Amino acid sequence: MSATPPLSRRGALVAGAAALAGGLGLATGSEAAVRMPENARLRAAALSPQQRAAQCVIHSYPGLTPPASLMSAIKEGRTAGVIFFGENIDNLSQIESVIQSMNAAHASSPVKQPLLLMTDQEGGAIRRLPGEPVMSAKDVGASADPHQWADFTGSGAGMNLAGVGMNVNLAPVLDVYRADGDFTDQYERSYSKSAAAVASCGSAFITTQQSAGVAATAKHFPGLGPASASQNTDLRSVTLTTSAATLRSVDEAPYRDAIAAGTKLVMLSWAVYTALDSSRPAGLSPAVVGELRNRLGYTGVTITDALEAGALQPFGSTSQRAVLAAAAGMDLVLCSSRSVSQGDEAVTALSEALTSGRLDGTAFDAAAARVSALRAGL
Repeated sequence: MSATPPLSRRGALVAGAAALAGGLGLATGSEAAVRMPENARLRAAALSPQQRAAQCVIHSYPGLTPPASLMSAIKEGRTAGVIFFGENIDNLSQIESVIQSMNAAHASSPVKQPLLLMTDQEGGAIRRLPGEPVMSAKDVGASADPHQWADFTGSGAGMNLAGVGMNVNLAPVLDVYRADGDFTDQYERSYSKSAAAVASCGSAFITTQQSAGVAATAKHFPGLGPASASQNTDLRSVTLTTSAATLRSVDEAPYRDAIAAGTKLVMLSWAVYTALDSSRPAGLSPAVVGELRNRLGYTGVTITDALEAGALQPFGSTSQRAVLAAAAGMDLVLCSSRSVSQGDEAVTALSEALTSGRLDGTAFDAAAARVSALRAGL
């Protein structure tokens, strides 16, 4: 049975988002990403230290019912949003009701932009909601008409998420895999071994998904395509020795198309790329964030991969990792261990680092302004 919501409902959602963006007179493209409007400065100044820090943190929770602590954080403006996993979802009606309760709590928040409500709905085996996209990225890439099926799966993902009230999908994967059965291919998460094919399919997915009112996330920059089957950053540290020339000509190539297509977010990987920064994973590396910002010209929102990943074990606690990520230039810190306290710990650490001056307040507020612009446009 298809989980695609009725077109009339989708139309109402998209029209509402467009009306909101138009009514706010939002800047678009690079203009919105590189400057901090005066009203954003005033909003940041009006927030408490915890609220200010929380505008760059995504929370998660265990089970089907959001804990009271998370609902309080939403009501009090102490989170930017929530990521949902399979354990949070019983069926479409149940998760839609949960999201409605979160939005009702958020109505009392001093932060008026919508919550970022996200999941991983890549397609194939990697889906948190029942329904589209049923095809995996590999299925799409191997089809007779990959561009058409990338359009279809992007639209299906967008309509499915929008139908329950989610507004961000942590997809598509833009990794260019190298060998059958390697890390990205073993769950059919990559479109192709061809950078051009990945670029074409990824940008089509992004365009149609975002036309349904759901922000896309291109991941995992600069690319996990070179990773072998055992090089899983969720479990352990991963070092990739791919040359800078190959990273830039192959692995980063799909991101140029994704940026041109207007992807709202880019997720950085937790692998270490020795050609770019031999000591820090991409999401903790100012050099790799600079590669994305300066070489590729990306001005949208950056988001970390899971902050609890095994690859970050050498980099300390949740608090230490959150501050390192923000200092490196990451806009959103993804606390996805299914523990509300993890997100709260990150918020407290960022707040204390801002107060003490360990974090550059101007740079942090610019990141929060990028996140705010994203939220206001959804």
